[in-house]
Amino acid sequence: MIEARFPMAITSRPRPLVAGNWKMNGTRASLSEIKAIADGYDVALQNRAALLICTPATLVLTAAAACLGSKLEIGGQDCHAKASGAHTGDISAEMLADSGASFVIVGHSERRADHGETSTIVKAKAEAALRAGLRAIVCVGETRAEREAGKTLAVVRRQVKGSLPEGASRWNTIIAYEPVWAIGTGLTPTIADVAEVHADIRKTLRGALGADTAGRMRILYGGSVKPDNAAALMAVANVDGALIGGASLKAADFLAIAAAYR
Repeated sequence: MIEARFPMAITSRPRPLVAGNWKMNGTRASLSEIKAIADGYDVALQNRAALLICTPATLVLTAAAACLGSKLEIGGQDCHAKASGAHTGDISAEMLADSGASFVIVGHSERRADHGETSTIVKAKAEAALRAGLRAIVCVGETRAEREAGKTLAVVRRQVKGSLPEGASRWNTIIAYEPVWAIGTGLTPTIADVAEVHADIRKTLRGALGADTAGRMRILYGGSVKPDNAAALMAVANVDGALIGGASLKAADFLAIAAAYR
């Protein structure tokens, strides 16, 4: 069913995905920005890249309704591993799907740090997403201390291996590399650094899933992506799109980043 709804051309490189993560931002008044993104997502850009906005859970239903008739996708920012139960304050993948979401972010560094989420927990959440028919965006990335200690590749490899859901395929799972120290700081790794980590993630995926699946699974880059650096970052080998934080809150900025694929 997922393949039928979301076809991907058989090419040497996956269709790029530009995803916005609104984090704990946005009210119903912000829906005008989502509508502006949907309106700006013209056929020419649709032919080049997929666009997604992951809103707070409070906005998923209304945002999905606002995007009816457009190609802009709406997603959630987290889900519980269980489908239902006594988990006050949590939201299940099934609830997100019922609200109109088609993706969900799992394992974001802010969840790993603020809520103590391990890769085992992230894997369970990713599997819940697949169970509900959502596509999981699995986040990985190193801290500044880990990078300075020369542990970047080892940390990211361990997170990728530990967080991949059973049943992961190029259709239902996306990896997002976000160096923790670059998120919201204005700092970005060098182009060479991004290329090295993304190539290593691709290699890790080949070992876990086989060459065909790994070669067509999207690997996004996230961490202070802005209109003025998007084109350079998106041109890096093995970078198949972006996961964007603050710059996704404004339609003009988000569309300017997506325009790197025009």
